[in-house]
Amino acid sequence: MNTLVNRLRRFAGHAAPHGYLAVLLVINGLMLLRPVAEKALLHTRGGWFHDWITLFDAFGLLALPQAVIAMGLTIMAIGVALRARLAWVLSLILLAAAAFISVRGDYRSLPLLAYTVALAAALLYYWRQFDRTSLAASTLFAILSIGSLMIYAVFGSLYLGEDFTPPIRNMTTAFYFSMVAMSTVGFGDITPHSDTARLFTVSVIVFGITIFATSITAVIGPVIGGKLKHIVKGGISNVTRKNHYLIVGTTPLAHNVYAGLKKRGYAVTVIVSANTTHTYPESADLVVGDASDTAILHNAGAEAALAVLALRLDDAENAFVILAIKDLAPKVRTVALVNDSRNLQRLRLLQPDMVFSPQLLAGELLARTLNNETIDNDLIEHLLFGKNGAHAAASTPPKSSA
Repeated sequence: MNTLVNRLRRFAGHAAPHGYLAVLLVINGLMLLRPVAEKALLHTRGGWFHDWITLFDAFGLLALPQAVIAMGLTIMAIGVALRARLAWVLSLILLAAAAFISVRGDYRSLPLLAYTVALAAALLYYWRQFDRTSLAASTLFAILSIGSLMIYAVFGSLYLGEDFTPPIRNMTTAFYFSMVAMSTVGFGDITPHSDTARLFTVSVIVFGITIFATSITAVIGPVIGGKLKHIVKGGISNVTRKNHYLIVGTTPLAHNVYAGLKKRGYAVTVIVSANTTHTYPESADLVVGDASDTAILHNAGAEAALAVLALRLDDAENAFVILAIKDLAPKVRTVALVNDSRNLQRLRLLQPDMVFSPQLLAGELLARTLNNETIDNDLIEHLLFGKNGAHAAASTPPKSSA
């Protein structure tokens, strides 16, 4: 039971706040779709309409855009859950449209307006969370854009069907004309003969060119950008990596050290193993590979680093990293993390410049604090750098707590 609770807590922590915002977007979409769906069910019981004009008059002209916006919010929720910046921007645009429809549409609702505005404010408040470029979000944007244009073109053609020659009176003809106009092929077998129909056809052509170009850019752009980033990082970044700190690992300590060094203005490179999850920012200088491989260390600029910090969860892996650094760049400072204090002396045999044991350090500091004993630089130096730091700390006579 405790294991299940801990897993739920970890899941809730990882999902916040983008996961919750994604769920709220889905709820907003359902709230938008509800009145249109209820009216559709009502008319299903009484029989459908004989022509499209009567259908549009019964549901209202804004019923279709309302349904499209609801669908768009539901689709964009996936991108928001992935923390994609593009999905965040599109969600705000769709929420603005939803707020307009809730005030000026055929199914007006003040509670829906308040909910939409509050959700938009929450998205704006957490804007820093959405800093990723996601291929999935770009694909969703392309699907939503092309789908929305298709719905607009097909139902617009049906609504203005009598203004074309020959008239457009069924879904198949409307779909055919929409595809011809969107692709700018222009066979000429169906032509508009009124000003309204001509303007509508021009809008379909312009939207088609714009949306197709934007969708291709949104989908292919991240792929090309990722490839170029990989080429740059793998090919020439090792030349420019100098006077930097090299962190190995994805532990919480590694992330905190990374944040602390970046806050102080240092250049930091991180080596992560393949297929390892981490929370380093997108802008982080990452090298993927085995940190005990000298080729990977060379690619990360280990020879020119200010220090190499082996901060993995496995003490043996940290030992292999220290050995590889000693072989490749023996003059570079090294720091080794010891997760199990029983391995402390073994790692010290490798002679890193610093051996950091959170268990030993926290235990000694807490014990001395509880006993009102002195904590000075000599003690910290023994715990971090001394070969017999543990024994030196233990042999320090306690002061009386007068």
